[in-house]
Parts: sequence; structure tokens; C-alpha cells
Amino acid sequence: MYYFTILFILRILKLQCDTDIFLNMLTTYIENKMMNIWLAVNINTLQITTVIVKNIHLGSKMGGCFLIAIDFGTAYSGYAFCVSSENSDPKPRVPKWGQEHGFNSPKTPTCILFDEHEEFKKFGYDAKMAYTKMHGADAQEHFLFENFKMELYGKNLMIKAHNGKSMSALKITAETLRYLKDHALKTIGDHTSGRQFIASDMTWILTVPAIWDASAKQFMREAATEAGLVTDLNSDSLILALEPEAASVWCKKLPSDGFISEEINNVGLDTEGPGLTSTSPEEQRRSRIRVWLKAKRTGGTIDITVHEVLQGGTLKELHKASGNDMGGGTVDKKFKMFLREIFSDELWDDYAKDYAPELQKVMYEFSLLKGRDEDIEIACPYNLGELAKQYRSEMSDFFNEIHGASWEEGSIKITKERMRSFFDDSFKGITNSIRQILKSKDNPEGLSIDFILIVGGYASCHILRSHIQRQFSGQCKVLFPIDPQEVIIKGAVLFGKNPKLVSSRISALTYGIAVYESFDESKHKPEKKFTTHEGIEYCSDVFNKLVQKGESVGCEEVREHTFSPISSDQTEISFSFFSTERLNAKYVDEWGMDQIGSFIVQSPDTTKGMNRSIRLEIKFGFTEMQATATDIESKETQSIKLDFLRN
Repeated sequence: MYYFTILFILRILKLQCDTDIFLNMLTTYIENKMMNIWLAVNINTLQITTVIVKNIHLGSKMGGCFLIAIDFGTAYSGYAFCVSSENSDPKPRVPKWGQEHGFNSPKTPTCILFDEHEEFKKFGYDAKMAYTKMHGADAQEHFLFENFKMELYGKNLMIKAHNGKSMSALKITAETLRYLKDHALKTIGDHTSGRQFIASDMTWILTVPAIWDASAKQFMREAATEAGLVTDLNSDSLILALEPEAASVWCKKLPSDGFISEEINNVGLDTEGPGLTSTSPEEQRRSRIRVWLKAKRTGGTIDITVHEVLQGGTLKELHKASGNDMGGGTVDKKFKMFLREIFSDELWDDYAKDYAPELQKVMYEFSLLKGRDEDIEIACPYNLGELAKQYRSEMSDFFNEIHGASWEEGSIKITKERMRSFFDDSFKGITNSIRQILKSKDNPEGLSIDFILIVGGYASCHILRSHIQRQFSGQCKVLFPIDPQEVIIKGAVLFGKNPKLVSSRISALTYGIAVYESFDESKHKPEKKFTTHEGIEYCSDVFNKLVQKGESVGCEEVREHTFSPISSDQTEISFSFFSTERLNAKYVDEWGMDQIGSFIVQSPDTTKGMNRSIRLEIKFGFTEMQATATDIESKETQSIKLDFLRN
């Protein structure tokens, strides 16, 4: 029997910093470059003087030892970085945000502000605080964007700001990544005696939801290039990490005292290394075949994937990623509906339109209070109170028929029971998604669960903890990492150091290319018949399958296919790639087929006529796909990036 673990990835990121970063950098550099440096260290101030014996160029790539992982989240974003030698375990560092505004957070709001000329102005807490101080025309002239991540599905997509105007999604995303990039490089520089680093010194890791399709991932690559993280020449320095996988990579290596739980003794989450280990022979046997089911609950989505932890600690995906949009944004929507219920549609529409910055303050205060399992009070903002006077003489009159809320001397008081109701849809989405995958047709007998691990910022929410305990504590143990907000971003750093930690994945779709086949009237449609100028009959638009939906594909596995021209004087061969949910599609123009990319391979030497070959290599199983075409005759090889962006 397989034993399974459920990992809920409830994201909100953290960043913290250490003062010994420079020493680590120098140690790493010496280990890799064998250079001699004399160090004079003032322990009290940690001022470091370097005497360079041999020329050292810290601005060049250092063997992949410098890693920066960016978590571009729906509601909050941040980054982690580390410096390590090639053979040592990376130790991610997560700086803090918002100290100048009274916060000390591992993440900053995914909130970006542009001026009236669409020029970047501020990001994160700075953007949110600046916008809340704006009034009237000033607020209407500025562009404020937040919670826009789940809309990123096309090159030309326009996203609407709070002022009703729109800007390019690519520009908004690129400026977000540019800010995080510059902030990270400056942070590292500030801890290395002001030494300047550039983007090309680093290996970059971007976290993305597991349920995102290839087009959304390609969009993030383009935005990262636009932001200057990488260029076309060093695009391999950018790695996409799936959020649930990153959380698994970090969580499974935590020691037993890295979890908040009453029952973490004598259990095992990893097959080797410092992670939780088993003391009983039976648990040791089971830990060799360990499966993780992960539900990632963030501002926008729930991600669920299923992994087996193989001997050696690598992850094997056993079920394609699934999920829904019932994440934390659902709770905020419920709260807004609640306020609309109190004040009426007309009043609320006027308030949301005319006082958007003030509404931002209300929603932020709610975000700080919503995880408490108790009655809460939210101060009624001034302009909402003034607007309410135009509708009723007494503010308390708005609450006469409202269940679970009352007016308390200038504040809106919400009962614990009503607060819990805001979570109902989100919790239902989480519970149903888990149960669906446990009883899916791919696993009709269901999965036996050992642990539920709740990670991410939402793991600090007592209401969530209570819900998961009620739903699943009878089946398995429930564990909470001590630093749940940092799990994804720290795991992304480890994944960036060694992407082979995930040994295989399940293909979410069927992929293939359009080809010509020798026409056979017994199996081909008559209307697909095509005759070349040399009199050879072919069937056009045939779907040649490269990988099937649900098929397991190894990390960096390469599938090789060989194709030939359909005429002796053909000097180029066109490849068109398609994807589909279907398992047995025959033609590329059937229903449910999506063209995801194309390219042309030159084959100038026609000496051998139709006996020439083009070898196509497709690399599946990483977080993206790559194609390489080689003309066998000329020995020329071309690597091709497939463009999966929708029109």
C-alpha cells in the first residue's frame, strides 16, 4: 500500500537577512576559484577590509553559487537568496519588508503604482501607503494594480487599474519583477561592503502555480526578460519552479522540531538526510514509498499535486496538477459582499468609486484580522460614515437586520461566527478538491494519508487550522511548519540549485505535431488527401503524438523523432505544435486542438532528395518544454523556444 501526505501550500512569503552574507560569499568564491584573499574583520561592526592578492572579478558568474528566487504572488511577493559552494547545501536568506511603515514582514503586497504618464512609481507597502494618502483627482490620475497575477495569460492583455484605466499586463509584470530584481541585488550589495552585482551574476528562480499552462509560464519568461533578469543569450539562468514542488522540497527536509505539532515523534517525511525520520521498522519501510498530495492555497488559487518521495529523496509526480480559484481572494470577496449587504448596493458602489484609497485601508485592516477566531472590530472610515449619513440618520440603523454584525461606537463589530462564514466557500473548495483527487478515476481506491502539512502564510490562520483538523485529523496527523510563510521561496532556492530534485512529472495535456502520412483510404478522410507535384499522395493535418495526457515523463527526458521532406526539392520543413485534453485525437484541426507554437527548419542540401532526415528532440518533464531540431545532412543544430502564448 502507498502512504500519502497532504501538503497545503497557503502562500505568503518571507524575507530575512543576515550580516554574515559577505563572509559566506567570500568563502564560496575561494572554494570555487581557489583565490587568496586576506581578511581583516572588525567583529563589533562587521567591517571587512579585503587585500586582493590575485585579480578577482566578483561581477562574473560564479559557478551557479548565487541564487535569487522570486515569489511573484497574487497578494504578496518577495524573494530569497543564498550563496553556497557547489557541493554544500544552500542556505536561503529571506529579508524583511515594511519596517518603515511599522511592519516586519517576509513579503510585501503585490501592489504596484504608476503615475499619470504610466511610469513606475512605487511597489509593495510603499505603493499601498502612497495610494491610501491620495485624494480625489490625484488618485484618479494614478494607476494602482493589485491581485492581477491570475489574469496573466497573453501578450496583449490589458489589466484595469483602480481608476478604471488599463495598462499592458506585460509592462505591469515586468516592472514588478524589475523592482524585486533591483531590490535583491541592492540587498546583497549592501551586505558585501557596497559591492555592485548585476543580474547576470545570478541564477534566477521564479515560482509559478502548478495549474498554470505553458502559455502563462512563457509569459513569465518574457516578463523576466523584459525586466532584465536574463537576456536571450543567458536565458538558461532563469528557472521556473512550481510552487507546490518548491514547498515539498523544503518541507520534507525540515527536522522534527521544525513543525508545530503534538504528534511529530517517530514519523518520517524524507527517505534520507536531516528531515523527519522514523524510528520504527514499519515507518522506515513506508518512508521509502512516500507520496505527497499538495494543495496550495494562495490569494487566487488552490494547487493540488501528488508526489511519491523516492529513495534518495527526489519527488515523482503521480497525478497531474489540479486546483481551482477558491483561494484567499474568495474570503475578501465575501467580506465586500457583507459590507454591501450592510450599506446597500447604491451606497457601496458610490463609496468604492469615489473613495478607492480609503477602501484600500479597510481591506488591509481586514487582512490583518481575518485569521483570528474571535469577534473583531473594524474602524469605520470617515468618508464611508459621511456618505452613510445621506441615506440614514443613524449609523446603527444599517445594522438592524444584519446577522452577526453591529455598530459599536464608530466601529463595525463582526462576530466570530459571521467571520467564519466568510471562509465557507474557500474551505469547501479546498476540501472538495482534495477528496476529488483522492477518489479520482486514476485512483479509484483512494489514497492512504499519513500527514497533512499546512505551509505558507495561511498556516497561521487559526480558522483554517481548525477546519483542517476537523476534516482530516481522524485520518492522519496534521503538521504546521514553524515558519510556514517561507516554505515556498526557500524551497525554490533548493530547486534552483538542483532541479533534478523532481525526478518526473505527469503531462497535463497530450502534445504532438502536424505531419503528412502516406494516404490510406481505409483510415484517412478523403478530404485530407494531398498530392505533391511529384505525384505522391499524402494525408495532411495528421496529429503525430509526442506525449499523452497522464503520461509520466522524466525530468530532462528527451523524446527523439525523425522526419523527412515530402518532396525531393523541399528546402525547409515546418513544424507546428499542438496540445489537447483529448487522448486519441487524429487530426490537428479537430475540436479541442490548440496550436501552441511553430518553427521552420532549413534543409538546403537536396542531394539525397526525400531520403534526408530532420531529427526533432523534445525535452519534457521540466517545468517547461524545449525543442531542438537537427538537419542530419548538414549536422547543423538549432535550439528552438516554443511560443505557447495565446493570441
